[in-house]
Amino acid sequence: MNFVHENNHVLYLWGGAVGPEIEKEVNEIKSIPNVLVNVENVERLHLAEYEKSQFDVILAQVSTGNSTLVTLLVKLLKPKGKVVFRDDSAVGVEQARSNLLLSGFINIVASDNNVYVAEKPDYEVGSKSKLSFAKKSNVAAVWKLDDNDEEERIDDEELLDEDDKAKPTAESLRVCGTTGKRKACKDCSCGLAEELDAEAKGKALTDTSAAKSSCGSCYLGDAFRCATCPYLGMPAFKPGEKIVLSDMQMQADT
Repeated sequence: MNFVHENNHVLYLWGGAVGPEIEKEVNEIKSIPNVLVNVENVERLHLAEYEKSQFDVILAQVSTGNSTLVTLLVKLLKPKGKVVFRDDSAVGVEQARSNLLLSGFINIVASDNNVYVAEKPDYEVGSKSKLSFAKKSNVAAVWKLDDNDEEERIDDEELLDEDDKAKPTAESLRVCGTTGKRKACKDCSCGLAEELDAEAKGKALTDTSAAKSSCGSCYLGDAFRCATCPYLGMPAFKPGEKIVLSDMQMQADT
C-alpha cells in the first residue's frame, strides 16, 4: 500500500463477495500508524452519506467507465487526494484515462494489472474565483511627458527648401481640360502636349508676334476662329494680349 501514509483517512471500496484477498489488504492498511479506514461495498456507497472532501486516499475495485460513481469519488476526496482504481473491465489505457479526465481527475497514471492512479485538483469541486479583466490605468499619466527625457525635435523651417518656396509660373499651373492634370490627354488639341514636349526638349516657346490673323477674330474664341487658326483650342483673350504658342501650333493642319 504505497499510496497510504500515516494519518491518512482511507476509503476502501469493494464489489461482489468478500474474499480473503480483501481482508488481507484492509489489515495491511490498518497496520499503518494513525490510519483510519472505512470499508464500503460499491452498491451501498450512496447510503453511507460521507461528507465531501473527507478522504485522503480511496482504493476502489470499480470500473473507470462508471461516470456516476467516479464523479462521486472526486467529491469524497480531499484536494490533491488520490484514487487507486483496479479496473479489470477497462477496454484500454486511453479510454480509462479519458473517463477519469472527464470526471475531473488530473495526473492520471496507468500501471500494470489494470491499475490507474488519479489525483484530485488542488481545489474543491464547485469552487469559484472572481476574475478581473479590467485593468485600471491612469489615463492622464499616459500623455504625461517626462521632463528629464530629451527628445529630438524637427525644425519646421528645414522641411522646405528654396525650390519649395518659389512662386509657380502660370505656365507650370496650366492643366489639361480633360484630365485635370498637367498631363496631355490622348487626343490633345489644346496645345498642352506640344508645350510639354517642348519643355522636355528644352525648346523656347514662340511669341505670338510671329503669328498673323487673317480674320481678326482669333481673340473671341474657337467659335469665331477658322480651321487653320493658330489659337484654335485656346481660351478667348483680350485684343493685343501677348499669347505664347508652341512651334507645332504655328504649323497649319494638313
